Amino acid sequence: MQDHVDIEANSNSLKQLITTATDHISASLFGVENAIEELFTAFLARGHILLEDVPGVGKTELAKAFAYQVGLTFRRIQCTPDMLPADILGALIFNPKTSEFQLRKGPIFSQLLLVDEINRALPRTQSALLEAMAEGQVTIDGETHMLPQPFMVIATQNPIESQGVFPLPEAQLDRFLLKTSLGYPNSEHSYHLLSYHLNLPVDLYTKKNTTPESSTNDADTYESSLKTFSPLFNTVQHVQLHEDILRYMIAIAEATHSHPDIEIGASPRGMIMMAKAARALAAVKGRNFVIPDDVKRVAPLVLFHRLVFRGFHQEQDLHPREWMMNLLESIPVPVEEGM
Repeated sequence: MQDHVDIEANSNSLKQLITTATDHISASLFGVENAIEELFTAFLARGHILLEDVPGVGKTELAKAFAYQVGLTFRRIQCTPDMLPADILGALIFNPKTSEFQLRKGPIFSQLLLVDEINRALPRTQSALLEAMAEGQVTIDGETHMLPQPFMVIATQNPIESQGVFPLPEAQLDRFLLKTSLGYPNSEHSYHLLSYHLNLPVDLYTKKNTTPESSTNDADTYESSLKTFSPLFNTVQHVQLHEDILRYMIAIAEATHSHPDIEIGASPRGMIMMAKAARALAAVKGRNFVIPDDVKRVAPLVLFHRLVFRGFHQEQDLHPREWMMNLLESIPVPVEEGM
């Protein structure tokens, strides 16, 4: 009974923390509440997220704001075709004073890494992220180095670019728990956005001076935020997944195996990722159990980029949520009495 009370209390605490963080982020970024929810879902599930959207919609600012609110160390990489794996991972540099090689850590040694325009990097450079995303570690010159924990990658790519890009292979796409987009703000959000930036043109999530006082305060803020969130990671592990929900997710995955549009359907890893994401979303919502709506919310984000469509269908011609909603309509939803 005590465990149940603790789990419920932690769920409520987590929901309150996320609500507060969302309010702070939304104070300068408008209309991104769904994206914030998805970021927290990926974060609590210990996963990574791929943002596919056009330039200028606020992807970088959202990542910086999220890192600030949660208390994560933040680094950004702008991918280019001439970028090498060492530019991401780091390299051993000879120190003439000590006559020894010393590790110069690359930007991947951070807790939240924003990889801008990942599809502009060469496949060899893209693959440098694989080990880090899967194992939380990197290998440099045969030596393994653990990355800071928690570790999360937010990668972006432009969906309309075709020149000078290298599409992510299936193995790389499979490392992302979720794939989503921000989209354009509506008229009301655009009005608030313009009003905010015309009257208060400051970046709330970067240091505006380098005085010792401001640096100390920023460090304290990061440390206290992360200490607050860290104990609540275990809350996700205790979110209940009823047998009917598990069978519902299995039915969704199996439906992709027999669908005429699909060449390769959802893999067992895809099912596992869907379960993890549904659990994390339930925790974000302040619940200690998963409901069918959680599964419906995460299924397009988790599965669509893992599917390989037949030749007469191009992924970019399909809208993930609409396509998945059509698929989900054909699958019986567990009723409340059976849960």
